[in-house]
Amino acid sequence: MTLLQSRVSPIATIQHLLKRLLLVAIIGFLCFFWATPPASAGLNDDRFDGNIYVIYAGNGSLVPSKSTLADSLKRERPAILVFYADDSRDSKQYALIVSRFQEFYGRAATIIPVAIDSIALDTEYPPTEPARYYKGLIPQTVVIDQKGKVVFDEVGQVPFEQVDDVLREVFDLLPRSESVELKRRSFNEFNAELSE
Repeated sequence: MTLLQSRVSPIATIQHLLKRLLLVAIIGFLCFFWATPPASAGLNDDRFDGNIYVIYAGNGSLVPSKSTLADSLKRERPAILVFYADDSRDSKQYALIVSRFQEFYGRAATIIPVAIDSIALDTEYPPTEPARYYKGLIPQTVVIDQKGKVVFDEVGQVPFEQVDDVLREVFDLLPRSESVELKRRSFNEFNAELSE
């Protein structure tokens, strides 16, 4: 056999290289997806997943709060304090209710979610600090009226309606049974407004 006869055609060489490249690409693709763990965020566990208001309520505007309790009291504006932990199942589930507080009362009241990780329990706090109102359990919801008086203080996943009743009194609104029920308009990608 001569040197010319033992030569492989250029087309066969290209086909062989393409087969090898395809095999390497398939193996690389499988290794990448096989070795990558699935997302592990869970509403029903006590694992840290990140900011619960972004992940579970779809509302990143709640944390950090735009105003402080001191500012709210100075302006004689009601405040809603919600004590939570990002790695608490109960807090994760309650995040959607807190988002509803903002939806209905965000323009008239200051909503202040407070991460309990930053609270020193053995410290005495002034009335202008949210930590003063913390009882040691989460989630905890505290409503402070325009005069700085605590008008609601409950631990646990409090129904929206229970807090709404208190806020209706604070703002001198009609009771829910006598007022027009607010309903969501149909959702599209541009708005999710409320209508009567």
